[in-house]
Amino acid sequence: MAHAMTSDTVRIVSIGGIGEIGKNCTVIEYGDDAIVLDCGITFPDADMFGVDLVLPNFSYLREIRHKLRAFVITHGHEDHIGALPYALREFDVPVFGSRLTMGLVGVKIEEAGLEEKARLQTVAARESVTLGAFRCEWFHVCHSIPDAMGIAVHTPIGTIVHTGDFKLDHTPVDGIPPDFQTLGRLGSDGVLLLMSDSTYADHPGHTPSEAQIADTFARIFEVAPGRIIVATFSSLISRVQQVVDAAHEFGRRVCFVGRSMERNVRVASELGYLHLPENDLIVDSSDLGDFPAEEMVVICTGSQGEPRSALVRIANRDHRFIDIIPDDTVIVSATAIPGNEEAVNKTIDRLGRQGARVLYERLLPVHVSGHGSQEDLKYMLSTLQPKFFMPVHGEFRHLEEHRRLAVQVGVDEENILVAESGSVVHLTADGIDVVDSTDVSNVFVDGLTVSGGGDVTLRDRRHLSEDGVVVAVVNVDRHSGKCLAEPDIIFRGFVYPPEADALLDRVRNAVRSAIEQGDHPDPDPEYLQDKIRKVLGRQLYRETRRRPVILPIVTEV
Repeated sequence: MAHAMTSDTVRIVSIGGIGEIGKNCTVIEYGDDAIVLDCGITFPDADMFGVDLVLPNFSYLREIRHKLRAFVITHGHEDHIGALPYALREFDVPVFGSRLTMGLVGVKIEEAGLEEKARLQTVAARESVTLGAFRCEWFHVCHSIPDAMGIAVHTPIGTIVHTGDFKLDHTPVDGIPPDFQTLGRLGSDGVLLLMSDSTYADHPGHTPSEAQIADTFARIFEVAPGRIIVATFSSLISRVQQVVDAAHEFGRRVCFVGRSMERNVRVASELGYLHLPENDLIVDSSDLGDFPAEEMVVICTGSQGEPRSALVRIANRDHRFIDIIPDDTVIVSATAIPGNEEAVNKTIDRLGRQGARVLYERLLPVHVSGHGSQEDLKYMLSTLQPKFFMPVHGEFRHLEEHRRLAVQVGVDEENILVAESGSVVHLTADGIDVVDSTDVSNVFVDGLTVSGGGDVTLRDRRHLSEDGVVVAVVNVDRHSGKCLAEPDIIFRGFVYPPEADALLDRVRNAVRSAIEQGDHPDPDPEYLQDKIRKVLGRQLYRETRRRPVILPIVTEV
């Protein structure tokens, strides 16, 4: 890095999660020590064709590999733990987090075949761990998953508080409210920098309690005539508990469907964070046909319209054991993540066309967020009274709105920094500023391939999706340079059939003319391929105003 650190400087490098939703990963560095807060993924945008996951770019972590002391984790959602299996292949450092969080991480590590290498350390709320120059102190916050924590990082120049994802819920499902006492103590002792969740900074008021959902579920379960199917995030353990409780109250059996749902429910149940009445469970979805519809609840994945999720396969009539039948009630208990709205809407439409009654957030309060709204965020700012403030976890509009809230509660505007992923921030007792930047270009997981610099591949895939492909196959006499047969032209995704035949004839003639014009005995195939590409490109654009991907194949005979 161009700017060296001095003994009075802490460096903060967010390699994901600022100016974007997901991929949360932040480095805090002092002298020869560094820790990483969270290590999450994000899901691909609609134009990231074929991409399964998007990882943080670990380039900066590789630069400071010798300084890394640990990954410290706030909670068990994918956008905070999903990239750990990929990181731990490279960086041999321990991982610290709450009991449930480490349970969920442990499953991922086992699936990645890293269980012998990974060092997972469980910490409890109000517990402290010293990691080099840092003393990390975890404190309980409420979120949409149990065991969520904020972290106070005590550094040689002052305390940095990272809230993690949070809301102020006085009646949470697990009965454990936020640790207001620790927040008050941290504020009294002095907070140098607050890094706070901004996801709901543009929502006025307070975020409703999870308790509100229980009332809604009770009203739905009481009148639903047939089977009830609830789709939610597999990591939203508190919501799963509410569905299980409602099913028990109204005499229904529960079946979990979807690989990640089954896995997370098993881990949460084994660790005591999810309470499942054994007599109410249908263990195998293949047994669903053995029970009356009015006695069943299915809890499944697919609330975001993920292509291979259980709910989407049901909507597409592609699930082995579940088909929509009359009187089914489907509850989508989640808010669509930005970019997923179209997929969610299509899933709801398909379910409705098959006769299901589909209930979602716009119709009934079947979901509440796990993120604090404006009044929650103001409370956190007022309680901790930070000297400096850096909003995190949100798109730019969320960060900017959070900045305004901080000014309203008395934080000096000059002491607020709205950074972005890749910003290299230097913090001292007297100031905070962006001094440099680092590479945070996306790293894509595509099947079994993990690669950075995939923008070229994505550009080609977008090009193919928009303009199609034209393949020109030509057999050429090696000595005369003449075509031995008519060029074979193949259109895929380029023009509609009524237009294709006439255009094909003109394109064949253009390719033949291009090859046979000029005297080039012993022709170079690469030269001919380039010539075909240019001739086809000009003609196709002139006739269609489109630029397909052109693949010329020249064979010498």
